[in-house]
Amino acid sequence: MKKIVVTALAAACLALGFGVGYAAKATAPGVSLIMGKPAKEAGLASLQEALRLAGNGSLELIGVARVYYLSGDKAAGQALLDKVLSNSPGARDLHRMGRLFAEAGENEKAEEFFQKALAANPDDDSGQVEVGAWYIRTGQREKGEALLAKAFTENPDEFWHYVQIAEAFLDIATK
Repeated sequence: MKKIVVTALAAACLALGFGVGYAAKATAPGVSLIMGKPAKEAGLASLQEALRLAGNGSLELIGVARVYYLSGDKAAGQALLDKVLSNSPGARDLHRMGRLFAEAGENEKAEEFFQKALAANPDDDSGQVEVGAWYIRTGQREKGEALLAKAFTENPDEFWHYVQIAEAFLDIATK
């Protein structure tokens, strides 16, 4: 009987502990964060919540950095990118950073990060097409076609390669 009581008390304490922990967990504010606020205030509040939710995720931090950077707070955006860079980012993260700088019209920085991404994963045909298409958009067709030739050697049947190339040659902006 004593063993049953001890077991029941232990289970009750465990359940109580889970309940307290769950109740203490911060919940996202949802739409109340933005309702009735001016656009800039709502946007910045949303960014702060996104940053809280991002934790240390590189994809998420780059996403928040992109919004800061492109909305004019380059220092805040760059600080988040530096945080990602300090944790040995992978090729896809470097591509995302290249995209961010391309969107900002900072082509030298974009090329730097695109080249780092290609060096980090030289067999990534999707990355080669992305960078090749970017070169075409920026008037560097010869560099673009060289990367596209390499990508098609790896994967000539990839549907999305053709779509990205069409977008580049037809000057359709991508985000």
